[in-house]
Amino acid sequence: MLEKMLQLFRDYWQVFILEGLKYTLILSALAVFFGVILGAVIAFGRMSDIKPLHFINKEHKKKGFIHWVSNFNPVSFLCSVYTEVIRGTPLLLQFYVFVFLIPKIIPSINTFTAVAISLAFNSAAYVSELFRSGIQAVDKGQTEAARSLGMSKQQTMMRVVMPQAIKNILPAVGNEFVAIVKETSMASTFFVGELMTSYLKVNGATYLALEALTIIGIIYLSVTFTLSKLIGAYERRLNSK
Repeated sequence: MLEKMLQLFRDYWQVFILEGLKYTLILSALAVFFGVILGAVIAFGRMSDIKPLHFINKEHKKKGFIHWVSNFNPVSFLCSVYTEVIRGTPLLLQFYVFVFLIPKIIPSINTFTAVAISLAFNSAAYVSELFRSGIQAVDKGQTEAARSLGMSKQQTMMRVVMPQAIKNILPAVGNEFVAIVKETSMASTFFVGELMTSYLKVNGATYLALEALTIIGIIYLSVTFTLSKLIGAYERRLNSK
């Protein structure tokens, strides 16, 4: 079996490495990059204090429908719904929705782009929770001290809270990238060129399923193991500061 694997890799290393690994890393990088941007927006949306109907509760009732309406935050509600829907449904189902829906809205978008968008939206739901937990982990006393010194909410967030929250967020975002690398395997359903698609191509040409899968597994393991070690080293460096 080992001899067959080595021969298979020599014959198809371009399919495995130059094509499969390349598209896997591109998909993962796009998903995490845009997922972090969208996730930050969602996190701040969930923590926002936007209550457009707050003025109707003039008597400051503590219970009842009027109190609920006056304290209703539509931005936080929509962000929460988005997070729960994305986290509560399978990624493969989301792939199908995005791949079939987006081209109907924007015909120029191809399957690869639709899959990348789906991964980004999926990642954003998880990254938003990383941002929210990282920000909430910062001691509230520091926020109160900054506000007492005359800083606005925006200044307190950017100058006091976020620099400390980043130490908690960045390693977790790195772990999200590792998870996305593995989750791209489900994109092979749509033959977008990543590693599992490479396996399907090689298996179709050689009928050496076990050998091809073993090579794919070694590549996945090598990538995720290397990334995990780099993230761990970076986390230790942050903690030492």
